[in-house]
Amino acid sequence: MFVRAYLRASSSEQDAMRARGALDSFAAERGLRIAARYVENESGAKLHRPELFRLLADCEAGDVLLVEQVDRLSRLTSPDWTRLRGMIDAKQVHIVALDLPTSWALTEPADEFTGRMFAAVNAMLLDVLAAVARKDYVDRRRRQAEGIVKAKAAGLYKGRPANKARNAAISSLLRDGRTWREIMDATGCSRTLLAKIARGHRLSELKIEASD
Repeated sequence: MFVRAYLRASSSEQDAMRARGALDSFAAERGLRIAARYVENESGAKLHRPELFRLLADCEAGDVLLVEQVDRLSRLTSPDWTRLRGMIDAKQVHIVALDLPTSWALTEPADEFTGRMFAAVNAMLLDVLAAVARKDYVDRRRRQAEGIVKAKAAGLYKGRPANKARNAAISSLLRDGRTWREIMDATGCSRTLLAKIARGHRLSELKIEASD
């Protein structure tokens, strides 16, 4: 059994590695070793997430997919959650979440009856928490939209400011010739944001060459 940790943040401004300490501590307390960590900055409301799918592709039957909370795995609609669960079940991967104590037993040896009982209870609770995570996502998006409408009406809305310090760090790493994977791991940025900054970086270099 391999334990594979999945760490996700919704946007490039958030630190996807924030939960690493909690996951490492959980594994260490149970004598488990995390074989690999899969980190990405993508919305949990999207089904197709490159690192999550890479994790599943790497899994063998009986492996553990370890997450801090169920909402790190899914804020999906009901049809998309059903599809993802189907893929996970087909690979016979166990989902273990720190906020779902019934799932912790899936990391321990058990007889067939006990294992099936825990798996059944865990599956039901997973579906409940996934539904709650989706509702929370929809409610937050609605409140944000309402707040923006009010702020615009009051002339107060200015949009989300860029993270200048992080963007400058990304540009510096690009100039140093670091790989995209190294940059994403170091800054927690998404591939989309990195591609945008890289394009701007190349355009700046072309302008300098043209002026020379």
